[in-house]
Amino acid sequence: MQKITMQDLAEIHCLSQVACSPDAKHVAFVVTKPSIEKNCYCSNIWVLETESGSCRKLTGGDKESDFLWLDNERLLFSGDRKQQHKPQPGQNVTVYNCINIHGGEAEEFFVLPKKAKGLYRVNDHEFLLTATDDLNAVDLSGLEGKEREAAIEEIEEEKDYEVFDELPFWANGKGVVNKLRTRLYHYDSQEDKLHLLSPEYMNVSSFDYDEQTDRVLYYGHDYQWMDEQKDDLYVRLLHGEKQVQVDLQHRYGVDAAQFVGGKILLAMSEGKRYGTNENPAFYLADPDTGAVSELCDLDPSLRSTVGSDCRYGGGKGRKAIGDSWYYTSTRGYDSFIVRFSFDKTETVVSPQLHGSIDCFDYANGTFYYVAMRDNGLQEIYCCKENGEEQKLTHFNDEYLASHSVSPLKELCFTDSDGVEIDGWVIEPVGYDPNQSYPAILDVHGGPKTVYGTPFFHEMQLWANEGYFVFFCNPRGGDGKGNEFADIRGKRYGVLDYNDLMEFTDLVLEKYPQIDKKRVGMTGGSYGGFMANWIVGHTDRFAAVASQRSISNFISKCLTTDIGYYHNLSAVQSDPWTSQPEMWERSPLKYADRCKIPTLFIQSDEDYRCWMTDAIQMFTALRMHGVPTRMCLFHGENHELSRSGKPKHRIRRLREITSWFDHYLKGEPSCR
Repeated sequence: MQKITMQDLAEIHCLSQVACSPDAKHVAFVVTKPSIEKNCYCSNIWVLETESGSCRKLTGGDKESDFLWLDNERLLFSGDRKQQHKPQPGQNVTVYNCINIHGGEAEEFFVLPKKAKGLYRVNDHEFLLTATDDLNAVDLSGLEGKEREAAIEEIEEEKDYEVFDELPFWANGKGVVNKLRTRLYHYDSQEDKLHLLSPEYMNVSSFDYDEQTDRVLYYGHDYQWMDEQKDDLYVRLLHGEKQVQVDLQHRYGVDAAQFVGGKILLAMSEGKRYGTNENPAFYLADPDTGAVSELCDLDPSLRSTVGSDCRYGGGKGRKAIGDSWYYTSTRGYDSFIVRFSFDKTETVVSPQLHGSIDCFDYANGTFYYVAMRDNGLQEIYCCKENGEEQKLTHFNDEYLASHSVSPLKELCFTDSDGVEIDGWVIEPVGYDPNQSYPAILDVHGGPKTVYGTPFFHEMQLWANEGYFVFFCNPRGGDGKGNEFADIRGKRYGVLDYNDLMEFTDLVLEKYPQIDKKRVGMTGGSYGGFMANWIVGHTDRFAAVASQRSISNFISKCLTTDIGYYHNLSAVQSDPWTSQPEMWERSPLKYADRCKIPTLFIQSDEDYRCWMTDAIQMFTALRMHGVPTRMCLFHGENHELSRSGKPKHRIRRLREITSWFDHYLKGEPSCR
């Protein structure tokens, strides 16, 4: 068996965007592989025949990451393949190409003067889409000669400045978003005309179309309010002017809205009971009047939050069919496809194997989906409702069969408060119970996510390097309802910390082969908060690697893209009326107690956990004589460990592994 290495990232296939043809005879999806040599991700569209099960690559440009079925035999996908539409200063262009799945070259279908995404087919020549518009941009349309030259000069000059006059002014993975808006458009390719459907200043989150009534619904934040979590929702005729605003009274954050059975099904929350992480309740809205009525509160998780560092790309997680609405849901430490029928939910794809369902589509009574099963990587599966799951692709079988993948040992327990906590241990490859080993505690982000059984490259890498790796789902996580996830205020860093320490005690008791003096800890985002919290509250770890971390809620709430609402909700305090409580929850307060050597991994474009927090913690530890080191990645954001440039992801793993090797194994220090 081959040893799992850092470079193995380039051998792993990531699958996404699964979608069925209208006649259900084919399933298209995207396959992505990292290229270390090119330091990028290569994505191509593949097609699977549902009857024969045969699978083949459709495109070869390595840049095809989204598509849309135009009919049973043709796909649209974006990309300027011939480099004939280079945008001029102040302009954006999106080229859509058409390709026949049975062969032939892709041909240009239409060109949009927008940075478009989310293309939705209304008919052969009409489409709905969202596009990003800069409301501060200089308009070049109709300008010629010296006027145009002067406008272009102004555009170039403005590149040296950023003006902030609203919240959020930046967003992780997007950069500066001040006055940028995602807006809804109707496009007619026969007339080559774009028509704006949404209000000028509204930022559209999502939309849906009902063919029978020719209605479009869309929702998002309209920026007239400061509260980023509250949304407005409109219903309008696509071919007409009538528009109705749904009566949300600016009270709700909308998680999902779709036409179901002639009504609008809404999943949304006020956030009054459990804050910004509150699970939604279900509501119905009348598309004619906008009246809203509550259906039921089933405390659902509306997406898969099962973690892995071996995914790339997205896909659909919701679909309306007749009077039923299907969605992915995290329950326990697995995710499933669930059917909601106006008063109840039923799990309809619940295989015997544990894992996650990452995206899906449905056709002719069959679900087709991307899933990760027991310590495995992504593949395409299919399943009838409540039927037996069938694996359709085998992209990652050879890799898993030829490498030393250490099995997961489930280790669940009941904590001192009587709460059941799910956990696992990965034994070192070649484990000898008569030997002594170092170990690493890995803490997930969120905190409202979960660890489960899918393959985790970094954990398997460390097991191949001779480490025990152990991890659990402390309180604050997903999959067990609002009460379990609620650690706001004075419980933040207390209930969750106690669960993690009790789990560590249990692991050390069950595995006396672990050397208690050689245990390390790492985590990112919320896990980075916990890393910083741990070094100020215990000396039991020999080394810590803190990634994209939180150290000071007072500064974080005023610098990050979600800090001004999400972090204020999490710690139930603010810098003006309850500063002592806010400081109490900040790991930086306890930095003078730290003695644990601590590594910081940070990205300079991470606007979710801005680098000021890592820098403050790093500086505080240096001031107090603690061995510490920081590796700052240029051009990366909060997703470094999952979708950062391949070379950067490898360097990140090298930094963390070398840090642990030095302090847990006594090997030479990091270079």
